Amino acid sequence: MNIQQNLSVIQNNISEACKKKNRNPQDVKIIAVTKYVSTETAQEAISSGVEHIGENRQEGLLKKQNALGRDVTWHFIGSLQSRKVKEILPYVDYIHSLDRLSLAKEIEKRADRTINCFIQVNVSKEESKHGLPAEDLVNFVDKMKEYPHIRIVGLMTMAPHTGDEETLRSVFSTLKQLQQDIQSRQYEHAPCTELSMGMSNDYEIAVQEGATFVRIGTSLVGKEF
Repeated sequence: MNIQQNLSVIQNNISEACKKKNRNPQDVKIIAVTKYVSTETAQEAISSGVEHIGENRQEGLLKKQNALGRDVTWHFIGSLQSRKVKEILPYVDYIHSLDRLSLAKEIEKRADRTINCFIQVNVSKEESKHGLPAEDLVNFVDKMKEYPHIRIVGLMTMAPHTGDEETLRSVFSTLKQLQQDIQSRQYEHAPCTELSMGMSNDYEIAVQEGATFVRIGTSLVGKEF
């Protein structure tokens, strides 16, 4: 199938997942993860109707955006080194991987506008994954009020790479509970209305558990390198 057909299948799957939970499919945005494909393939995705592009490396982000422009919304979804912040800030609309104070300080130092950030939470407690421990989240969000250029729009997590639905559902539902807790505190600097969770192998479960952004690579745009 081509990207247009892939997108149609994914949109239909999201609609079905939303129907099970009485959600509006319009509330779920698809981020095309283009780190393993060419600029030409990313352009095909945009031409097919994709409105959000996600890159996890500074080099890929700059290369693709220089070629494709700013007509779509750009997301940095990978682990972000502090020394790379100044290089990506002019190019991103959202950062999905804020997980430590040193990174927040660097974003604040380099930003000339409000930066929409997701706090990455390591819900599954896997050592191989980045992210803030769930028990540190409230304290971390509270400290973010000291950084006026950072706006906490939501939370992000990466689930374990497993086919066990119960495990996946537990991770996603836990992030939803954390998001609702932060949202209920009514922080001006942290509305925390969004949930970035779910990838090619688990996005339908993520949507059922409340995802508002899903990050989909292989099943949407394929993998070329």
